[in-house]
Amino acid sequence: MTDAQVQGIVFNIQKFSVHDGEGIRTLVFLKGCPLRCRWCSNPESQNLQPEHAFNPSRCLTAEVCGRCLTACKTGALSLVNGLIMHDRSKCRECFDCVRACPSGAQSVYGETMSVAQVLDKVEEDGVFYHRSGGGMTLSGGEAMMQHEFAAALLREARRHHINTTIETCGCYPYEYLHEACKYLDKLIFDIKSLDPVLHKQHTGVDNMLILRNFARVCEDFPQLPILVRTPVIPGFNDNEDDILAIRESIPRRPNIEYELLAYHRMGQPKYAYLGREYALDGARLDDQKIQRLRDISA
Repeated sequence: MTDAQVQGIVFNIQKFSVHDGEGIRTLVFLKGCPLRCRWCSNPESQNLQPEHAFNPSRCLTAEVCGRCLTACKTGALSLVNGLIMHDRSKCRECFDCVRACPSGAQSVYGETMSVAQVLDKVEEDGVFYHRSGGGMTLSGGEAMMQHEFAAALLREARRHHINTTIETCGCYPYEYLHEACKYLDKLIFDIKSLDPVLHKQHTGVDNMLILRNFARVCEDFPQLPILVRTPVIPGFNDNEDDILAIRESIPRRPNIEYELLAYHRMGQPKYAYLGREYALDGARLDDQKIQRLRDISA
């Protein structure tokens, strides 16, 4: 099988991004993540397999449409007080309701695509990459959860002269990262906390593997541009001691940058679409605090 034929599960291809690598970029979001961050803005990325979502605000109602009710053969969809309700315990993820829905209220996060299909989408904006120095960024979830697909994408992109970047949490066997870095123009690496207990409380895993992988990639690829990012999360790491500790642990080299990302809640509605609760409902990050943390970590 050639790299172009390798398949993976993609849940979004976002064009015209200017925040996740150099220039104008196309972000390819891959399904699957080893972490369960309480603030995750892409909850639809966490599970590796495609999954059903229901957005009632887009529903035409059973009175006007009701096609999904007819299509569902498992009883997962029902009518309660005139509203269509989804019982996930009965859902078999057959997606018959998605195919029947004309409004997009019933949808699926995740689609099987080949490397060739993904790069066809990416190359639609090739003129913008050449003018801005942009290209393709692999994100997620965690792209390395589908490491063979991710590596094939990067290799094929290199053959097509497309600039490549990945965003990663670093929590997987180092061999996956080492292979990917051979074909990268830039690596974006998250370091959320140096405290393994606190890290596990807020992400579901400790940080030992993540920190080892970061140290190894810095040693093995001393010329690779690396952007280290820390999402600043209320009640987790939004204090000077934690941020300064992370900053001091990062080698000060010309190829390594550091950036703080301010907490946001833009992904919160998707939790409801997936039938989940958002753990940080009501959390806020003070603008003055994030600016102060940025100043001291510069």
